[in-house]
Amino acid sequence: MISEIIYQQLQFFLPEIVLVGTFCVILLTGLIAPKKASLLAWITFIGLALSFVFVLRQFGHNESLFSGMIALDPFAVFFKIFSIVCVVCIILFSQFSNEVLQTVKRISEYYALLVAMTLGMFLMASATHLLMMVLAMELTSLSAYVLAGYTKEALDSSEASLKYIIYGAVSTGIMIYGISFLFGLTGALQYNTLNYVLSTTAISPLPLAFVIILMLVGFGYKISAVPFHFWTPDVYEGAPITITALLSVASKAAGFAMLIRFFVTVFVDPFSSLLAGKWMSLAQVDWQLLIAILSALTMTLGNLVAIWQDNLKRLLAYSSIAHAGYMLMGVAALTDKGITAVLIYFVMYLFMNLGAFLVVMLVANRTGSEDIDTYKGLGYRSPLLATSMAIFLISLTGIPPTAGFIGKLYLFAAVIDARWFWLAIVGVLNSVISLYYYARVFRNMFLRTAEKNTSHISLGKMEIVILLAFVIPTLVFGLYFSPIVSIAQASLAMLGVR
Repeated sequence: MISEIIYQQLQFFLPEIVLVGTFCVILLTGLIAPKKASLLAWITFIGLALSFVFVLRQFGHNESLFSGMIALDPFAVFFKIFSIVCVVCIILFSQFSNEVLQTVKRISEYYALLVAMTLGMFLMASATHLLMMVLAMELTSLSAYVLAGYTKEALDSSEASLKYIIYGAVSTGIMIYGISFLFGLTGALQYNTLNYVLSTTAISPLPLAFVIILMLVGFGYKISAVPFHFWTPDVYEGAPITITALLSVASKAAGFAMLIRFFVTVFVDPFSSLLAGKWMSLAQVDWQLLIAILSALTMTLGNLVAIWQDNLKRLLAYSSIAHAGYMLMGVAALTDKGITAVLIYFVMYLFMNLGAFLVVMLVANRTGSEDIDTYKGLGYRSPLLATSMAIFLISLTGIPPTAGFIGKLYLFAAVIDARWFWLAIVGVLNSVISLYYYARVFRNMFLRTAEKNTSHISLGKMEIVILLAFVIPTLVFGLYFSPIVSIAQASLAMLGVR
């Protein structure tokens, strides 16, 4: 009987099983044909495509798997699709990355770790048990640690990996300490059981507040929230551009999925679903205020420090920190609109942020530099690259008619609807600040002349196609975005609070 139940549940676990199989095939292929980069890329792509097909078949299901360890619901499916799309984009980027192509001897490890990281992100989005949450986060983090230092010949890459490991180990240890306290207070590890105990038992607010702060350390590290962001600039600058792009989008999305599921499932009043789209946090601790303060600090510090950055990867790192602050506004709202806005923003953020990193990679391939001064006269040396970068930066600022404007519009509307007026004001002011440091890049590209001995930058046909594949959605979703909104709204049939 038990074996039949496990077999039935494994049918819902096929996307993850496919990723495990792909990981093994890549390692074996790497032993047999270690330098066949194109073959390994195709194996990775086919494995991800097959997993994507199985994920699509999960639409409409709402199951609890393996004794409440993992949830299969629209929320998890949304982030699984998001993770696959991100990793496929990174595989495409890798075909044109000098940093990756120069390490053919280790290319099988590169693709194997990308697949392992994808599996970890799948589990992070689905975890409904504290033990599974930690294991999933560690699987993702361990893969990311190695990938951050993949170009080990570069000193800054090795330094990035070491700093990433140290900060990751400390934050995970603190988070596990918080989990041990939570287990001691409730005697439970499964999310729904935790919610039941917290909503029916009188627990002192002080130790519970201590637990929430410790848990926020782990979540804050994963999403690069202030003051747990210290690893982000150095790691983003030292890692290969392809991995920096992956960490800035996919890893951040998985961290948000884990944070949202944990807080909404564990610390929301189970009877608040009777309200029209509004949830009520449990009375013991005002964790909404904590997240709102984190949001304000994160977007403010990220934008202010970005002003002084001369390395474009480092500038985009601080920009990424600021965008984590924007998205935390939607979590703090604690409404259907707020969480929907976060999901919408992630879709828009995927195209504009990955597109910006693609431009950085293409310019670095030709010039060998990531410095902002390298972009002087880019509007004349490569009009397509400069125009594309301008569109991505305008979208990151949140100016219409781009996808970024729609993302911020829904976020600010949700925050105002939840009556967090001061947080909305902070968000608007930070958007204005972000325009200042993005304008530095505009000025270099279009208002300054190129330095001597700089040549025109020509792009290959495939590079142009991939670049346009990010530019077009960034513009189209700024005008026609209803399908994205519908998908995000449908993904909220989740979390056990409805």
